[in-house]
Amino acid sequence: MSETPATKPKFNRKSPLLAKLKRAELLTGGCDEKATWHFDIDLLGSGLEYTPGDSLAVLPQNDPALVEELLSALGFSGEEAVPNPAKEEVPLRQALVESYVITTPDKKLLAAIAERSTGGAEWAPLLEAEKKADLAGFLWGREVIDLLLAHPEAKFEPAEFVGLLKKLNVRLYSIASSQAAKPDEVHLTVAVVEYESLGRKRQGVCSSWLAERIDDTTDIPCFVTPGKGFRLPEPDEETPVIMCGPGTGIAPFRAFLQERKAAGAKGPAWLFFGEIHEDTCYFYREEWDGYLADGTLDKVTTAWSRDQGEKVYVQHKIVEEGAEFWAWLERGAIFYVCGDAERMAPDVDRALHQIIAEHGGMGAEDAAAYVEQMKADKRYRRDVY
Repeated sequence: MSETPATKPKFNRKSPLLAKLKRAELLTGGCDEKATWHFDIDLLGSGLEYTPGDSLAVLPQNDPALVEELLSALGFSGEEAVPNPAKEEVPLRQALVESYVITTPDKKLLAAIAERSTGGAEWAPLLEAEKKADLAGFLWGREVIDLLLAHPEAKFEPAEFVGLLKKLNVRLYSIASSQAAKPDEVHLTVAVVEYESLGRKRQGVCSSWLAERIDDTTDIPCFVTPGKGFRLPEPDEETPVIMCGPGTGIAPFRAFLQERKAAGAKGPAWLFFGEIHEDTCYFYREEWDGYLADGTLDKVTTAWSRDQGEKVYVQHKIVEEGAEFWAWLERGAIFYVCGDAERMAPDVDRALHQIIAEHGGMGAEDAAAYVEQMKADKRYRRDVY
């Protein structure tokens, strides 16, 4: 007599798993331009399940140093009682660390500061609906603290202030592991967002929290967001797969390859990876070499943008490998793309159209129709952000 399976815990936005960090590794040691990290998060005994192609939603905390600066600018102690988004009364400091967006200002806060500014705020005319693009341009590189420091005369009550802030939301990261290979862990590949503007250092909320402010005792609230359109073919299918994941876009393909090895997938696999320097930014190189050696992976093509005079990106390598790429497409290959939506994905899309036209002997219109058919057949899948 078979036993009734136990109900597995279901984690979501309102009831996340409180996981712990198991291991952190800097993937870009020796690189001055960027910091990209690998994180192993412990799932032992949690019951959390995921599939390659899914994302992990992580609820981060804000930088306490920035919170203290905000409190100082506002003239608050931080102990004042305020409601959090769940309408629970908590100290203001806690609310600002855990619950509200304290970087990008909401339009409600912009309007309130403008209203209370003696000389008038420079952004007030940009709050009209038709000035959306102008407002976005003004706000680039500006955070809540910049606006408060520029207008110290704008005063608020603590509860009123948090009411003008957006709720701190989860960040989604493509999962970089397969549970078939790592049953009690989930892995992430995270680039720390860092830049300077208006003379101040800025950092991404979640990436800097993970990289700089947590340890193995810190709760990491998280849950899985399914990536239903980003799935591998069945392992017994002969379907070739081509994976293009520059930078942190490599994450789901590490999961794919772990899964392919565990399942003994039959179809051929080709990986395109790009970063700025080969010597300091070749993420997971030893793993790819191992997969090439055991047949899990058939080919790796790399692009290093700053290792030579002219910048070389993955789209250039796709064009360079156009004849073979086209041959794989004609064999029914699925083409997966993950990473930057603003520049990389459109550039790769143009490269795809170019090689189909060139090596398929088509005009631009027929090449575009071929790509549309790929999409309809779920042979062109993108996870871009």
